[in-house]
Amino acid sequence: MKIKISLVLLCLATLVKAQTSVYQNNLSKRVTFSARQERVGDVLQKISNAGNFYFAYNGSLINQDSLVNLNAKSQPVREVLDAMFDGKVDYKENDSYIILRYAVNHFTIEPENITTAENLYMISGYVVDTKTGKKVKQASVYEKKLLQSAITDNDGFFTLKFKGEHQSIVLTASKETYRDTALVFLSSINVKPEGYNDPDKEKGTFFGNALEELGIGRFFLSSKQRLQNLNIPSFFANTPFQASLTPGLSSHGMMSSQVVNKFSLNVLGGYTAGVDGVEIGGIFNLNKGDMRMVQVAGVFNVVGRNVEGVQVAGLHNSVQGNIKAVQVSGLLNQVKKNVEGVQIAGLVNIVSQNLRGVQVAGLGNIASREVNGVQVAGLSNIGSRTVHGVQISSLFNYAKNNKGFQLALINASDTSSGTSLGLINLVKTGYHKLSFSTNETINANVAYKSGNANLYTMLIGGYNFSDTAKVISFGLGMGHDFILGKTFSFATELSAQHLYLGNWDYANTLYKGQLNLQFKLFKGLSIFGGPSYNYYVSNAPMGSSGKNYRQQIVPSRHQDVGRYKGWVGWSAGITIM
Repeated sequence: MKIKISLVLLCLATLVKAQTSVYQNNLSKRVTFSARQERVGDVLQKISNAGNFYFAYNGSLINQDSLVNLNAKSQPVREVLDAMFDGKVDYKENDSYIILRYAVNHFTIEPENITTAENLYMISGYVVDTKTGKKVKQASVYEKKLLQSAITDNDGFFTLKFKGEHQSIVLTASKETYRDTALVFLSSINVKPEGYNDPDKEKGTFFGNALEELGIGRFFLSSKQRLQNLNIPSFFANTPFQASLTPGLSSHGMMSSQVVNKFSLNVLGGYTAGVDGVEIGGIFNLNKGDMRMVQVAGVFNVVGRNVEGVQVAGLHNSVQGNIKAVQVSGLLNQVKKNVEGVQIAGLVNIVSQNLRGVQVAGLGNIASREVNGVQVAGLSNIGSRTVHGVQISSLFNYAKNNKGFQLALINASDTSSGTSLGLINLVKTGYHKLSFSTNETINANVAYKSGNANLYTMLIGGYNFSDTAKVISFGLGMGHDFILGKTFSFATELSAQHLYLGNWDYANTLYKGQLNLQFKLFKGLSIFGGPSYNYYVSNAPMGSSGKNYRQQIVPSRHQDVGRYKGWVGWSAGITIM
């Protein structure tokens, strides 16, 4: 290689703020206002209102209670901010926000060696603190358009290589608490003035990296990758394709986490800024931004922001934002915010906020806020707030406020205006009734009723007190109340009871349909009575009942319905509420 310093001129030794957007809309807007002994937070609000944009900043780094004296007459927002913060704050912007970042220190890039050859550039040098003269370690030095980057070593030294022919190379240095600086290397003498519009400068992206805060992110990412994202959190580029063997071993190298790809292929696993197309991972995919369209992994997918499209994983999908998608996994789907779409998991689906769609799981579904849709699980469903829709499971459903339909062995809710169908329906503010009654077959019956007026379930037991005609019964039932007023109501009830007649060898089942007129005597006590129709099914021959047990259940006045018997009966009793 031959050193050709004459071909490459260091044009800018002063700071070029790399965060400045090509649009320059918000920072260039002119504002007029006056502030006398006003809080920083209030002054920022005045500027925000005057410029029709928003500020975003970390409140722990900027003291909002500091007092400001300032008069601005048609001044650019950048100049106003420089005066307020005395140059200790750096700015990024996008279409709607100006993002403030504490940056009290300043540094510069000092090139040491510039080597060129055919289709090859190599630049090495140091990042130096302009105030102390000390070399700055662990700073990120990168070229945005070419997506090449390096981290300075303990001596502040870096080396970067570039292939291809380039009219200019713009190196940017970034580190937390430092104002970004940029240095432009040109292939001919062409001095650019300070603050020129560089079309490759980023627009400023407003989101944090939630993925790296997760244990899985810390496990799979190297310290250099985490440091890179801390130094340059807001630069992102778009490319049509990337391929990775593992995070860091990528066609984009250390810049892979700053790139959103149309197609991403990760042989074992990869770490990118996001997907706007298709991503396939042999084991895993890690995205710190958004995923749109299709993402498939052999084991797991982790997305730091939002998902739209289809996400499939062999074991686990984790999304830190919202999803509008179909999400499928072998074990677990977990979404930190809202779900609109379908979740299918072999074991569990978890939504930390609202569900609008369908959850299907082999074990259970959990939605921590509102449910508008369907939950189907092999074991249990939980809706921690209002459920508008359907919950179906084999064992247990819970909705804090049930406004839909529940089907399970046990259904529970705090309040319910919907319908619950199960062996036990528990509504904290609903029915908890004990009914004591008598009828033509069994003279002492008790039933526990739970649920609400739409549908309540009954656990029934009975004993016919008699020296020569004992009967023991137990069974289940359901009912519905038609409320006519504060005093009167009608109840329709269906039940099925097994009758024990002293011999377990035979099945004796009594099905009963009942219509009761209910009259409320006072709060907590009502009386009821009405007709019933009984349908008796038994395979017991005459005389097979045990000693002192009733030998003939069917009354003399009955109807023969094939091999079975039916008759009209009655019931009467009291209910304690």
